[in-house]
Order: sequence, then C-alpha cells, then structure tokens
Amino acid sequence: MPNAAFTAWVPLRRGKVHGTHGEVIGLRAVSDHMALRPLPAIPYVVAQRHLRYVGKDCLVAFEANLYSVPALRVRPGQLAEIRATKSQVTLHSTTPDHQGDTLLATHPRAVGRGARVVDEKHWDGLPTGAGRRVTAGGDLPAPRRSDGSGPEAGSLLALLNRVAAPQGEVGRRPLSVYDELTGTRPFTTRRMPKESS
Repeated sequence: MPNAAFTAWVPLRRGKVHGTHGEVIGLRAVSDHMALRPLPAIPYVVAQRHLRYVGKDCLVAFEANLYSVPALRVRPGQLAEIRATKSQVTLHSTTPDHQGDTLLATHPRAVGRGARVVDEKHWDGLPTGAGRRVTAGGDLPAPRRSDGSGPEAGSLLALLNRVAAPQGEVGRRPLSVYDELTGTRPFTTRRMPKESS
C-alpha cells in the first residue's frame, strides 16, 4: 500500500532539519501556516494587456475579433490599450481624459475568431459617407461666394471654392502585369515536367 508508506514517512520527514533553511521542517511548517492570511474577498483577476490601433471605423482588432470604441472619444490610428480577462475585454485610452478616466469601452470577450462585438452607440457621430465631412465634429463652413471682382478674385479664390477634384480616366490592366513588375508569379497547380534519366 503506497498510501500507508507515505503516511509512515511524513512524520519522519517533518522531524528532520531542512538542508536550505536549517530548521526542523515540522516547526517551520507551523510558523509558515500562521503567516498565511485568508483569501481576499475580491478575487485576483489575471488580465492580458495589449496595445492596438483604432481603425477608421472605430474598431479595434484583438485575437482576430473586432471591438468597438466610441467615435467621439478616439481618432483613427490612435493607440488603445486592451485589457482582456477570460470573459471580458475593456478598451482604454493611453492618455486620460480631462476627468482622469481612460476607460473607452467594455465588451464581453468573443468566442472564436471573426466576431464583431459592436455597441451601435459607439458609431454616433461618425460621418455617413454621403457628404464631404470626414471627421466626427461639427458642420462644414459654407463655401465663400464672390461675384468675381475685388481683391478676393483670382486663382486663390478658385482653389478655396472648388467643390471636387477633376475626375480622370483610370487605366485598367490585368493583375499579371503587377506580377511581372515585381518579379513574382501567382500560385499555380501546374505540374513540372519529369526529368529524363
């Protein structure tokens, strides 16, 4: 019976002097146990921490999933800190706001890959793409109008008031042209001829 042998060995071992700390093992165990404190009421949470860039769509990529952040509190290309636990992902700004807060968003952690965890309210303030506005803040100022006379007239006024860039013809070419230019070849499943012996 291995359990009986172990039970008989433990009191012998506890009575010996330990080679490292030089104390009797059983006495040292009593003092070690007295020094232990009860477990804290709030469990210690292990979290992964990573830095990721915010995309133009106010989404942050983490473990092949996308998580939203509020459009009015971030800008594209800004670094965001991800703190991920087993069940939750929190996104933080790397610099605190005027109130000292860094928390941007809290989401449940996605299971698997390819998920989009989005709070639709985070997209409030993003441009719809229907107009020329490309930022989240305010309306565009009205373009300047002139009758063509006075010191404002001229090429500068024309540049300031132009509505859109001229539309040019875009050339089309097969993708193989780019393969030739870069010296790469597309993947093919063509069989190589056998060498003759």
